[in-house]
Amino acid sequence: MGTAGTSTDETAGERRRLINVAYRLLGSLADAEDAVQEAYARWYALPRSRQEEIVSPGAWLTTVTGRICLDVLGSARARRERYVGAWLPEPLPGSLPGSRSGSLAESLSGSLSGRAGRDHGPGTDPADQMVLDESVAMAFLVVLESMTPAERVAFVLHDVFRYPFAEIAGVLGRTPAACKQLAASARRRVGGTRASMPAAGQADMVRDTVRRIRKAWETMDIAALVDLLDPAAVMTADGGGVAGTVLRPIEGGTRIARYMLAIARTAPGLELLERPVNGAPGLVAEHAGGVVTVASFEVADGRVTRIWVVRNPEKLRLWTRDG
Repeated sequence: MGTAGTSTDETAGERRRLINVAYRLLGSLADAEDAVQEAYARWYALPRSRQEEIVSPGAWLTTVTGRICLDVLGSARARRERYVGAWLPEPLPGSLPGSRSGSLAESLSGSLSGRAGRDHGPGTDPADQMVLDESVAMAFLVVLESMTPAERVAFVLHDVFRYPFAEIAGVLGRTPAACKQLAASARRRVGGTRASMPAAGQADMVRDTVRRIRKAWETMDIAALVDLLDPAAVMTADGGGVAGTVLRPIEGGTRIARYMLAIARTAPGLELLERPVNGAPGLVAEHAGGVVTVASFEVADGRVTRIWVVRNPEKLRLWTRDG
């Protein structure tokens, strides 16, 4: 992928871009780092003469990382059939740098679309290398899970990172025309859910709604909670069979409010904190000094329409360290 020359000594500087690509493809930062590490292992396993023949090592690494992610996505379907309860993407701590009002293309332009800025070397923490924008919003990542592996790769590389289909063809082993069709099919799956990150005023509204959710939960005010939840709201929780939670989505604002207050009654000492989750306002629950739950929200017209709750401790390691 790509034709611009890049010296072999600069391959470590591609890590930031590769981590960003792989996370959006896999929905797991741990899996993303494993994929990137494997790509680097294959690069360094090449004979020096072969490395020198490659015009763009960064493009080579992207192609290999994409193929590794494609394989992981293919095997993930079987693994997730055995997963206990709902599977949700791994939530990321941190907020979107700079303005929230820029479009996806603007926020990625010149930094992630295969022409990435450099990081500080292969030892850099992958969480510190993530660029957060609407393409890592939980709602967006959940929709990506509905795609076939090939659709997801074609869509993410083209629509998010602006790679041409001629280059994506090298990742998928298909013709550019076939890759274009895959991206179009994926785009139809996304439909109207691909909203941009909220503008400043809307972000304030989301933040205020999340804050009011926290206060209503702390005061055990079920009327306030019900008022803040859309009547058709849905809450999906991921405990991975390790942490206790509901195995199926809870539908309806009243049912969700009752469940939230039941948790408050049965978990004394639980503390809710307002924290950014995947670049948007969210809530983090701490108990005995450790993070046990991370919740992200979708808000429309001042009411919560979707809640995604991650309790699987394997997906909260970044939060434990970050705390």
